[in-house]
Formats: sequence, C-alpha cells, structure tokens
Amino acid sequence: MSTQVHRLLATAAEQLAPYSDSPELDAQVVLAHVFRKPRTWVLAHPTTNPDADQSAEIQRILGRLQRGEPLPYVLGHQAFYGLDFDLTPDVLIPRPETELLVERAIAWLKLSPDRRTAADVGTGSGCICISLAVHVPELRVLATDVSRPALTVAVRNSRKHRVSDRLDFVECDLLPRHIQGLPTERHFDLVCANLPYIPTASLRQLPVYRQEPWLALDGGADGLDPFRRFFDLVPEWMAPGGLVLLEVESSHGAAVLSLAYDAFHAAIMHLHHDLAGYDRLLELQLPSA
Repeated sequence: MSTQVHRLLATAAEQLAPYSDSPELDAQVVLAHVFRKPRTWVLAHPTTNPDADQSAEIQRILGRLQRGEPLPYVLGHQAFYGLDFDLTPDVLIPRPETELLVERAIAWLKLSPDRRTAADVGTGSGCICISLAVHVPELRVLATDVSRPALTVAVRNSRKHRVSDRLDFVECDLLPRHIQGLPTERHFDLVCANLPYIPTASLRQLPVYRQEPWLALDGGADGLDPFRRFFDLVPEWMAPGGLVLLEVESSHGAAVLSLAYDAFHAAIMHLHHDLAGYDRLLELQLPSA
C-alpha cells in the first residue's frame, strides 16, 4: 500500500532537515512537482496516494537532495519575478534579492517610454532580460555571457516566454568592444548586471562553490575584478540620460560606489537596500548631456 500525502510530507521533511533551511517547504515543492499540481493542491489533498511511478520519483528526488544537489537543479526550473525559468547546473539559481533590480528597471522604463534599448550583462538563465522583456513589450535587449552553455539555457527560456524576437544573445566577457549591426546602434538606455562578487579564497570555502557554476560566482582576489572591468567598458555603451543597475554584495557597496564614481562622476548614484537592510543594488542615473 502506498503512503498518503500527509505522511509523505512528514517523512520527506524529516529526511531533508539536515540538508535544507526549509525542509517542510521543500517537501511540499517536491510532491507538487511529482504530482504536477500546485503546492496548494498538495496541502489540500492530504489523503491522496501516489502511484508506484510517483513514489519512485519522490524517492529518487529525495536521494539527489540528500547528496547535496540544489532543489532547483533537481527539478530543472525555478520561479523568478512571477515567471518560471528552466535551469541547468550551467547557470546560477535566480535569487529573490535580484528581483529588486528587475523591479527598479521596470519602474524606470515605464516612466521613460522613449527608452527602449537595454543590456543584461552576465545573463545566466536569462531571468533578468526575459523578465524585463515580458513586462515591457517594446524593449529590445542585448544579453551577454562568457559561458556558451549558459547562453543556451537563456535562449531556451526566451523562447519559452515568447520574447526571443526582442533579445540578442552574445558570447563575450561582460560587454563586447564593438559589434556591427546591433539594433541599439551601440547605445543602451539601460544596462543591468549581476556580476560575480565573491572573493576567490572565500568562495572555495562555501558550499555553493561545489553546487553552482564557479565562473558566475568568482569575483577575483577582492571580489571586485568584474566591476573594474565592467566600468572600463560600460561608459562607451551608455546613451545620455541612461541608467545603470548593478547588484552588489552587501559588504562591497562603498567600494563599488567608488569605482562607479571614477567612471561616471557626473551621475546621480544611490545604493538601495534589500529586505534585510543590506546594500544590494547600485543605481546610476547618467546626466542627459
């Protein structure tokens, strides 16, 4: 006889407790995935019995989680800004704190109807550029990444959300020095970036180093190398009056602000805090002329 859902939830949460900060929630997500139903459905049907295939799939997933695989990679997808993104271990798992960047970008674009060219630097899964394109229908975005496998995931997600006709994907380190034929004519109204910012020595001590692509996490000796290179490239790409949005590590806010001032000393700069009160987003509003 198969085990009912309410007992499966309790057992799964107990098994995941040593490996998860939210074992009860993770257990609900696993069962929702296996039943192909919303999580609320799982909670509303506690006496449902999975069939043999479903029981086997639940145990297979739990085994992978107990071996240290992150849940979004096991399931192959993750929600971000109200959208569902396909994931592989070639890309970072989208984090809720990055939604602050998307929120600020969309708000600015909606207040600036004549600003419709953007770049997403280090696109990964494409969660930033695709979220922007979905919510701002006239927007055209150049999405870059140094990783070809990551770009493959981003392209797939752009097709999934039906915005691939307004996204251009380029394999390069941060921003290209020069590309002919881009519809942006070499100027962006908006540039967004979520760059690697963990110092190399610190990264190697973290569990995430073995779980997610280190290339998207490693910020060099002090965690600031990608920002130095970014600020060397981005000024030539910006349109007058444009906006730059950069996610930052909470302890790097002042250092990144200093680098930004060297590149854009006339810009209006603001550090936004995340919900926990930490520095999370640097906003640079460039002068119009």
